This record gives sequence, structure tokens and C-alpha cells, in this order.
Amino acid sequence: MTNLFDLTGKVASITGGTHGLGLAMAEGLGSAGAELVITSTTPSKLEEAIKYYQSKGFKATGYIFDVTDEKIAAEKVAEIEANHKQIDILINNAGIIKRIPALEMEVSDFRKVIDVDLTGPFIMSQLVARNMIKRRSGKIINICSMMSELGRDNVVAYASAKGGLKMLTKNLATEWAKHNIQVNGIGPGYFATSQTEPIRVDGNPFNEFIISRTPEGRWGNPEDLAGTAIFLASEASQFINGQIIYVDGGILATIGKPSNE
Repeated sequence: MTNLFDLTGKVASITGGTHGLGLAMAEGLGSAGAELVITSTTPSKLEEAIKYYQSKGFKATGYIFDVTDEKIAAEKVAEIEANHKQIDILINNAGIIKRIPALEMEVSDFRKVIDVDLTGPFIMSQLVARNMIKRRSGKIINICSMMSELGRDNVVAYASAKGGLKMLTKNLATEWAKHNIQVNGIGPGYFATSQTEPIRVDGNPFNEFIISRTPEGRWGNPEDLAGTAIFLASEASQFINGQIIYVDGGILATIGKPSNE
């Protein structure tokens, strides 16, 4: 059974895999034997991440480019495929969020979030799928969100993008399943990352809200995503297509309860 999860010999490209949840998922794939191809728009972060992966004994290479630039992305994907023979696994993880009330958000800000969080995954999936279709093999994993299902104040662009990413996942699966390509998504809940560190303190109302709202009673640890990423990247998920797996400690499974219970 362990062979079902073995990624030895597979090339996995993770966009935005330099920190946080992207790094945790990439580390998981590396531990399962995959060769890592990490993309970023920030040279310093990419250099640091590649050194980290290599210190773990993983084979890892980095490429600098913006996934929303179709021309440059096409050139870089071709370069990656030339250098690494093929891309077996694509994780569309790169994303941004702008926390601005809907009435105050500039259209340019809305478009920027949609461009990075939704159009970027479309561009990368389309580019990588062309050779996956020729080989009749491939795994594409889109990093969605609980905002693919729920709304929240001040994240109108992010929620719109992540809702769209859920449906992009389903539609690409519909078109490409016949080519033996599995397109699925992961929807993380609230995780303990450097971005959430300032609010993960006793007495912070949002920290208390997340802990009380999550049936497991805690924030997720980044490594909690590794197993799901390995599963969706491996032969173990061969007949799963167009699905979003929510790794959220049970938040979406419950209506919640009053704080005084």
C-alpha cells in the first residue's frame, strides 16, 4: 500500500512554494520522493526556500516568474520541462489577499486579486496540461479556501477568486479526466503561519473565535496539509477528480455553538 503514495521520480512544481502552506506542502511531496520545482516572484525568498529544501535532502530547483504573465509563464514552463523532462504534479498555490470593505475597494485591487488567485492557476494549468495530455498522465492541485464556500467581511475579491477556483477545478477535471489527468483542490482552514502569528495570542477576539469555531479546538499546523497534498499527488487518488478536500478541523461541517456552551 505504501507504493500508492510514493512520488519517487515525479517532478512537482509548486507556485509560491517559498513559505507558509506552500512550503509545508512542498516539503511533504519532497519527503514522499518528489523532485521539487519551486516558483516565486521574490528572489531572496526563493533562494532561502531552496536552501531549506536541499538541507532536508530534497532535490529542489527554483524559478523566478509571475504566474499572471502568460508570455513569461509559457517561457518558464517550457524551460522547466526542458530541464526536468516533464511536470508530473502542479500545485497552484501562489495567491494574495486584500482585506478591504467592498464599498471601499478599488476595481484595480479587485482585479489584481482575481488575476493572481484565479487567472494565474488557469494559465499555469493550461500550460502544464498540454504535455500532461500528450503523456496521458498528470496531477493538478488547486489551493482553494474555506472562502470557496463561505463569505466573510472585507475579503470580497479573495472569496470571489477562491469560489471561482473551485469551479475552475471542477471544469478542468470535466475536460481533462479523459486524458488521465486528475484535477482536485485543497481548501485550508485557519492555519498557524507567520501571517497569523500576531493574532494567535490569548485574549485576541479572532484567536478565540477560531478556536471555539473549530471542532478540533485549535489552529491547523502547516504540516497538517502535507498528507492531503501527497494523497492528491499520488496514485492513491487516481479515480478522484474535480473534488475539493477541506482541511479545516471540521469548521465547514458544523453550524458552530454559542461561546458560553
